[in-house]
Amino acid sequence: MTRIIGHLDMDAFFAAVEERDKPWLKGKPIVVGADPQGGHGRGVVSTANYAARKFGIRSALPISAAWRLAESARRKGAPPTVWLTPSGRRYGEVSAKIMAIVRRQVSLVEQVSVDEAYLDLSAAATFEAAAEICRNLKTEIRAKEKLTASVGIGPNKLIAKIASDLEKPDGLTMVTPAEAEKVLAPLAVRVLPGVGPKTEEILNRRGVRKIEDIKKFTREELREMFGKSGVDLYAKARGLDDRLLVAAAEAKSVGEQETFMRDTRDAEILTDKLRELAATVSRRLKADGFTAYRRVVLTVRFADFTTLTRSRTLEEPADSAAVLEFEILKLFLPFLDRRENPRGQALRLIGVRIEKLE
Repeated sequence: MTRIIGHLDMDAFFAAVEERDKPWLKGKPIVVGADPQGGHGRGVVSTANYAARKFGIRSALPISAAWRLAESARRKGAPPTVWLTPSGRRYGEVSAKIMAIVRRQVSLVEQVSVDEAYLDLSAAATFEAAAEICRNLKTEIRAKEKLTASVGIGPNKLIAKIASDLEKPDGLTMVTPAEAEKVLAPLAVRVLPGVGPKTEEILNRRGVRKIEDIKKFTREELREMFGKSGVDLYAKARGLDDRLLVAAAEAKSVGEQETFMRDTRDAEILTDKLRELAATVSRRLKADGFTAYRRVVLTVRFADFTTLTRSRTLEEPADSAAVLEFEILKLFLPFLDRRENPRGQALRLIGVRIEKLE
């Protein structure tokens, strides 16, 4: 049987849900993320709609930088940007409806985040038939949820994911096995999953800017440069990927974090915020259709941006906010003294996450 994989990616999902639910936002540049505080805010952009992306605003951009870009565009005549706080519970509700539509038409679905999933379309037998299934999915999602999705179809997860990003928004891109290397060749190396800023910099220094440039190195040369990830890079540059779809991966964790307006060492402020985050995470667990968790994870970022995580796997599954609060505070208390904070630094960010969901 021919292996055919799809990757469905909702277009600017958080911002699109907000625009759909609030008609007055239609046509305006929208940024969902931290409060920009007039350019002095902390935190990052969660999602920007396509009107805001024209200003150079993108996901994970510091919110202060996004504010400057939006203000620069406004001074040049662009409409003012609307800044919105994320509504995780609402996005989760909409996501559940979309994934239900997908699962009615596709038997094996690996949901990897609230707004994207891999689809095993191999039963369609041909790429053309798989494309028709995806057109029907896009049509049903638009009709029932008033949202658009972009879909990539390829012989594996790597090609499908890259293809879904080639014709956004509302795209449908099909890449057959024979076309895979040709499609990859002119793309920037950063497009490949696993190629971050450091890897990109090393490759650039060696004259590698496009994926096709990677092919001038042998597998052993790439291994020498990057270790095991170099071997993976050799395969990815040729469009090869043997990863299987895993339906159980549809929800890996639930988490929340808070970036403080001012770095703080105040124990009352920090513990109160952790209790608040624990309560929110517990509510999201139930809202997303899960009943329990086995692993608790604390994230702490100091004023110098050093980031640490501490975790504990519970002996038995837990389902209450009280247990989560108790465990997260137990992990956090050493950060109030020299055990985990020997330099007595103030904290910039704290986060609570639960994993091993049931």
